[in-house]
Amino acid sequence: MSGLCAIAIAAHPDDIEFTMAGTLCLLREAGIATHYLNVSTGSCGSLQWPAAKLRGIRRREGQAAAKILGATFHASRTDDLEILYTTPLLRWLTGVIREVRPTIVLTHPPQDYMEDHMNTCRLAITATFARGCPNFKTTPAGRPAWSGDATVYHAMPVGLQDSLRRRVAAGSYVDTTTVQKTKLAALACHESQHGWLQATQGLNSYLRTMEDTSRELGRLSRRFRHAEGWRRHSHMGFCAEGADPLRDALGKKYLVNAAYERDLARG
Repeated sequence: MSGLCAIAIAAHPDDIEFTMAGTLCLLREAGIATHYLNVSTGSCGSLQWPAAKLRGIRRREGQAAAKILGATFHASRTDDLEILYTTPLLRWLTGVIREVRPTIVLTHPPQDYMEDHMNTCRLAITATFARGCPNFKTTPAGRPAWSGDATVYHAMPVGLQDSLRRRVAAGSYVDTTTVQKTKLAALACHESQHGWLQATQGLNSYLRTMEDTSRELGRLSRRFRHAEGWRRHSHMGFCAEGADPLRDALGKKYLVNAAYERDLARG
């Protein structure tokens, strides 16, 4: 699959590891270049360290995780709770998309439990859409427009539900069983988050929480032991109508939820 590329775009350091890292690993194994980007520095995720120190800690944790996943690391741009749908962030992220030229864009779902995730999703969608608009200027300047196909996939929300507690169903599943140990090792790099998540979100072990979610998605797939769930974004303005590069790259490790696809087609 020479020449193909995938990028995971998430809000905070460790978000990729929770919901996207298994798929990213499998894409790398399939010969696709992979990229790792968190929009935020993770500056608020501690009861122990001030933001100035925490930014450095979480950057190093993210770099270590990206190395384990075999993905190119991209530096963050803003701080926690400051991921807003603004022109400066959009110009920056569009520049990254034009530089990377991804065939596959993995990002958060449109509905999730917090605004940072949802705003990252909006930014990723618009930046991908703007990739081919020459009159939209990027930061840094000079990134030429690119009109190649880019298919956007949305990961599952935290808790597999939206902010109104409504269950969210996956449109497809990726079998992450063979890369689960790698996914755990990458998540374990984010050691600074253990105490924070336990104290603020009731997660006794963030590693166990990720494992439980992957097992639940495996159960819902009715086929895999561990899985990640995905929903494919509309093709309009992004790619050909039938484009599904995850399916093409992963083959039997990729399972489409036929009932979901039928319901989607019916509107």
